[in-house]
Amino acid sequence: MQRSTKIVATLGPASSDREVLRRMIAAGVDVVRMNFSHGTADDHLARAETVREAARELERTVGIMCDLQGPKIRIGKFEGGRITLENGSRFILDAACTLGNQERVGLDYPELPNDVRAGDILLLDDGRITLTVEKVSGNEIHTVTRHGGELSNNKGINRQGGGLTAPALTAKDMEDIRTATRMKADFLAVSFPKSGADMYMARELMRAAGGRALLIAKVERAEAIGALDEILDASDGIMVARGDLAVEVGDAAVPALQKRMIRLAREKNKLTITATQMMESMIDSPVPTRAEVSDVANAVLDGTDGVMLSAETAAGKYPVQTVEAMSRICLEAEKSADTTLDREFLNRVFTRVDQSIAMAALFTAFHLKVKCIAALTQSGSTALWISRLNCGVPIYALTPEITTRYRLSLYKDTYPLMIQYYGSDREQLLREAEEQLKKHGAVQDGDLIVLTIGEPIGKPGGTNTMKIVKVGEHKS
Repeated sequence: MQRSTKIVATLGPASSDREVLRRMIAAGVDVVRMNFSHGTADDHLARAETVREAARELERTVGIMCDLQGPKIRIGKFEGGRITLENGSRFILDAACTLGNQERVGLDYPELPNDVRAGDILLLDDGRITLTVEKVSGNEIHTVTRHGGELSNNKGINRQGGGLTAPALTAKDMEDIRTATRMKADFLAVSFPKSGADMYMARELMRAAGGRALLIAKVERAEAIGALDEILDASDGIMVARGDLAVEVGDAAVPALQKRMIRLAREKNKLTITATQMMESMIDSPVPTRAEVSDVANAVLDGTDGVMLSAETAAGKYPVQTVEAMSRICLEAEKSADTTLDREFLNRVFTRVDQSIAMAALFTAFHLKVKCIAALTQSGSTALWISRLNCGVPIYALTPEITTRYRLSLYKDTYPLMIQYYGSDREQLLREAEEQLKKHGAVQDGDLIVLTIGEPIGKPGGTNTMKIVKVGEHKS
C-alpha cells in the first residue's frame, strides 16, 4: 500500500550527513525543509544539492521547501546566558539594553514598546514565561511576572491575542528569497503573514528574482485567522504552524482551527501542511508517545497533504526512526479514512473545462473502481484538483516538466512520474504513459485506468478530455 499523506522533514545538524539523508529519503521523506532561521546561504545550497543527488540515486521525487525566518520578535542576550524569574517579580523589556541581567533584557524587535500597553499579556519562550505589562515608558516595557521560570537568550515573544506590527518580510527574507531562487526551490514558506497583501508581496519578490516556487503561508498569528480567506487566495497553500499560533490564540483553540483551516484550504484547491511538535518526544526517544501517534493520525484524517517534522529530524537523536514511525502512522490512519465523494460533490460548482474534467475523472474512478487515475499534465493543476477529494484511487501525474514533477511531491494521493514525449501522436503518448505506469508497478495489462489529457496533443492549453483505458490496448 502506498502512503497518500506526504512527509516534510527539516534538515539540520542531525540530518546533514549524506548517509543519514539517504536513509531518511528511503524511509519516506517527500519534501525537505530548509529552515532559513539557521545557517548560511552556502550551507543551504550545498544541502539542496546533496538532497537532489541522494533522491536521484534512490529514484525518489523529493521536493525542497525554503522556510523564511520572518521578523525576529525576540529578547536579547543575558550576561550569564540565562536568569530565573520568580512569580510576582518585576522585569523590564528594554529596547535600549545591550546585555540583560536579572532586572531587564534587550529586544531584537525595538518597536515592541509601541505595540503594547498596560494590561497586555506577553508570552515568552512559547508561553513558558508569562508577563503582564504594568506600563510603557519610552523604550522600556515594565512588567510583572505571572508565571516564572528559567529564561535564556533570544527567546521569542508573543502578545496574547496578537497585534504586533512587525512586517512579515524583512531585509533578510528578501535576500533569502534570492537564495531560494538560486536553489530552484519548489516551495517557499512565508513566516508570520497577517494578510493577503503579505503573500502578494512575497510572490512579487520571488518572481522578480526569477523564482517559480509554490507559496506556502505559515498561519501562526492571531490576525491570520481573521484573514484566512484572503491569505489562502493569495497563496498556493498553508502551513498550520501550531507553535506560535497556540501561544497567540490559546492552545485549546488550535485543534478546531486546524480542522477548519485544512477543510477551507481543500475547498479552495490549496495545499496544507500540519506542523509543530508532531513527534516531539522522538528528539530523545526512539518511539513516539501515544498522544503523538493520535496527533499525526488525526491530521491525516483531517485531510492534510503533508505532516511536518522540525527539531525531530533537524537536531534529534533518531531522525530516520522518526520518519519511519511517521510513515507507519500515516499508512494506518489512511486505511480508516472516509471516502465521502458523492456528498462532497453536492456543494461544488465547476466553471472551468479542465476542472470539470478532473471532477469527472474522480467520480468515474470512484464508481468504476479503476486501478488508478493517470493525469497527463504540464502545470500539475489537474492533479491538484483531483487530489482535493478522496476517492480511494491513487493519482499518477505524468508530466514532461521537471518543475511540475517536484511541485507534485507535496500533493496528497499523488505520485509524479516523468514522460519524455513532446510530439503530437496521441497513441504514442498513451503508450509511453502506460509504459511508465507499468515500470513503476502501478498497473499491469488488462487493468482499467481513468486518463485525463489535453487535446490536440502537443499544443498548450488545459485538460479537456477524459478516457477510460484498458492497459495494453495501445501496444504497437
